[in-house]
Amino acid sequence: MTDSPATTRPRRSSRKSGWKSLLRDVVVIFVVAVLVSFLIKTFVARSFYIPSGSMENTLQINDRIIVNELQPKVFPLQRGDVVVFKDPGGWLPAPAPSTGNALQQGVGAVLDFVGLGASDSDQHLVKRLIGLPGDTITCCNALGQMSVNGVPLKEPYVLLPAGVQQVSGKPFTVTVPAGKVWVMGDNRYNSADSRYHMDDPGGGFVPLDDVVGKAFVISWPLSHWTWLSDYPETFAGVEDPEKK
Repeated sequence: MTDSPATTRPRRSSRKSGWKSLLRDVVVIFVVAVLVSFLIKTFVARSFYIPSGSMENTLQINDRIIVNELQPKVFPLQRGDVVVFKDPGGWLPAPAPSTGNALQQGVGAVLDFVGLGASDSDQHLVKRLIGLPGDTITCCNALGQMSVNGVPLKEPYVLLPAGVQQVSGKPFTVTVPAGKVWVMGDNRYNSADSRYHMDDPGGGFVPLDDVVGKAFVISWPLSHWTWLSDYPETFAGVEDPEKK
């Protein structure tokens, strides 16, 4: 015996309703996932790639890093942190025009939106934070060391040319103003950092408002995967200015 038309209609209607419900659920899940990714990228963490060798050997060209955006928005930065910051003004050349076809640019824009892309990395800089507001930084003593608040630093992360002892080829003494930080690249003789912008209107200091966050891990390539240290032992003896 075959089903009559009266008995088949409800089944087809039920199947159609089921597909609509499934499609609706998939769309909702997708939209929520995109929004969550966007919120994470905006307020918690995002990816950047390394376009230059100024942080070698800590970071290599084309490494990708994950940046914690809760620092300094929620939690304070520490001396020794590897930080990503926007150009304070005149540190970087003008960005090159976009390349690629419309599809590539569209995909890149979507990845940037959800925090998986890093197309604006060449508009940011990555350096190590050496001085906090109020710190006095001097270089170099007789041993070629840099000092923070009178305490000489042993900096195992610094890359120097063969036979060179001084951790900076440019001597300087600065006191960091309120609301700003002093940053330097680990590749000290190949980093246009705070030292080389002392004659700029900002004096080489980076406003805390321009700091995107603290880099805490190298995420790619997998062979370079590692947590990034802030070397607390290097700065352990440095007292805050108000405690001196």
